[in-house]
Amino acid sequence: MSKLSETSITNVKGIGEETANSLHSMGIESVEDLLMHLPYRYEDYRLRDISEVKHDEKITVEGKVHGEPSLMYYGKKKSRLTFRVFVGSFLVKAVCFNRPFYKNKLAINDTITLTGKWDQHRQTITVMEIHFGPLTGEKEVEPVYSVKGNITVKQMRKFIHSALGEYGDRIDDSLPPVLLHKYKLPSKKESISALHNPVNQQVLKGARRYLVYEEFLMFQLKIQALRKYQRENSQGISQKFAENDLTEFIQALPFPLTGAQSRVLNEILSDMSSPYRMNRLLQGDVGSGKTVVAAIALYASCLSGYQGALMVPTEILAEQHAQSLSGLFASISIRVELLTSSVKGKRRRELLEQLQNGEIDILIGTHALIQDEVNFARLGLVITDEQHRFGVGQRRILREKGESPDVLFMTATPIPRTLAITAFGEMDVSIIDEMPAGRKAIETYWAKHQMIDRVLSFVEKELLKGRQAYVICPLIEESEKLDVQNAIDVHDMLTHYYSGKWKIGLMHGRLNSEEKEKVMQEFSDNMAQVLVSTTVVEVGVNVPNATMMVIYDAERFGLSQLHQLRGRVGRGSEQSYCILLADPKSEVGKERMKIMTETNDGFVLSEKDLELRGPGDFFGRKQSGVPEFKVADMVHDYRALEVARQDAYDLLHSQSFWEDGQYEGLRNVIEESGVLDGEKLD
Repeated sequence: MSKLSETSITNVKGIGEETANSLHSMGIESVEDLLMHLPYRYEDYRLRDISEVKHDEKITVEGKVHGEPSLMYYGKKKSRLTFRVFVGSFLVKAVCFNRPFYKNKLAINDTITLTGKWDQHRQTITVMEIHFGPLTGEKEVEPVYSVKGNITVKQMRKFIHSALGEYGDRIDDSLPPVLLHKYKLPSKKESISALHNPVNQQVLKGARRYLVYEEFLMFQLKIQALRKYQRENSQGISQKFAENDLTEFIQALPFPLTGAQSRVLNEILSDMSSPYRMNRLLQGDVGSGKTVVAAIALYASCLSGYQGALMVPTEILAEQHAQSLSGLFASISIRVELLTSSVKGKRRRELLEQLQNGEIDILIGTHALIQDEVNFARLGLVITDEQHRFGVGQRRILREKGESPDVLFMTATPIPRTLAITAFGEMDVSIIDEMPAGRKAIETYWAKHQMIDRVLSFVEKELLKGRQAYVICPLIEESEKLDVQNAIDVHDMLTHYYSGKWKIGLMHGRLNSEEKEKVMQEFSDNMAQVLVSTTVVEVGVNVPNATMMVIYDAERFGLSQLHQLRGRVGRGSEQSYCILLADPKSEVGKERMKIMTETNDGFVLSEKDLELRGPGDFFGRKQSGVPEFKVADMVHDYRALEVARQDAYDLLHSQSFWEDGQYEGLRNVIEESGVLDGEKLD
């Protein structure tokens, strides 16, 4: 439809300058824009059998008027028209508000068609529309469009109808005949026409299939082309490290690597030693041991004569990583340093100078690592932990601190396959799908707030065994003040409840890094037995002695976040528990609590979370790289996404794709996207 993208909407009959301006405010500039302004829903006018209709459902029925209608006025110009209709063997009451003129049109025994909301208990239809006569010849399904300003849905239907009549024949297929034939797809012209003028649900379904597949294929072609380009053109670092030294380091670890850790480590080391730049995503459930894999990879880079960088989203996590890595490298001459916004003045200047001189081997920090004055002598490996919390731009800046360093993204938020192949389709993916030996599954229970006394008694039983507990309070809105107040209230309540038997710590976002470190140190050393905290403990806090997690207002969190929080316990060999305090009002909230009690598998939870929340909310940030599709839905159309991904890969790696004329349109999509020039898809 390339030429239609250059044809102004003022060429469409009935659209003048004023109307065009209104359409421009909706992003509709060209005829192509107008034709691709697809309905967001459809009114379903198919006749239904009342006996099969559920309470509060919208229905369309046909019947005969029975008895005289009754009209009542109330308030200012408000009216209520009531009449009865025989629908099959049912005599139902119809109620119509503020349309008194219908009274004179209704005659006993006349056939009418009603659309409205069905009240099963009162056997009443609250009427939205009346069609005087049977529905014969009328549409079963009618499109409803999003509109703005003075434009009505009726006008939009008219404009699109005119555009289809005048320009419909100029809609070209972007998909080649071989793919249309392979999947028995209608043409693009037929598909767009059917979406605007659906004869029935079946035709609508077929039309949507074309556009869903087309959208996914176009996106996957760009992603796969970018991946192919990066692999073939990346002048990476071929890192050469002494395997004996690396093996000695691994054997000296206080625990053996799991099979999954060994597998992903081999994938990472293979990438690092190749001449191509590594671009890999490491997924691993909470507690699966990603940090030790990262440490080994960083050590391998240091052995090769390079520096390593580890960027994490929070100061507390950065401090914890710095502490654990310093411990791992204590017996070998690897210098680990920490850089956060809290490191200031002379100490900061010294660190930056030493980093630039190559005296620091591994630098760990927050987004402070991507500031202009941070310069590495010889950066070889960049690792970003909990990478979805950083924007695409932030990740790129760190990557550009060196000359084509290898890049590893890590996440403990298991990403559903459908999201992984869209948001991260240009990366290789490694998955740690095995937990360390000796870990017991966390037992999770859902309790109502009124059961708090029983919950706190259960917590005390664990405390009496010498164990510790987290009590998590939600972030209410985006307000640190409310967040803090909530945690303080719970802290005060627990201090009173346990009457000085146990030390209750308090952690929240308004504490400075020294205060946070002090609170966490007290909890780590068991000087505080209960830690009341906001979600700052969500990632990276490691206290193996903590076996209890109580989450207040758990319905406020998504499944993935609940799973992250739950992962703070169960890190030792003792049985651990997670109690969700929640009184969810919605069915989705109840379903979320139920799922949490049924599985500890983060990947299962992530798929469920995606189904319940949708891709837009999964990462919580627009800049996470998740694309927005016009027609396709990553959750419900995941099979089409898988097919499109494989087709895109096969096409790009076949000689005929680059030579055969039928693929010219698809080649143009790739060329116009700029990926073949090495540009990043953001």
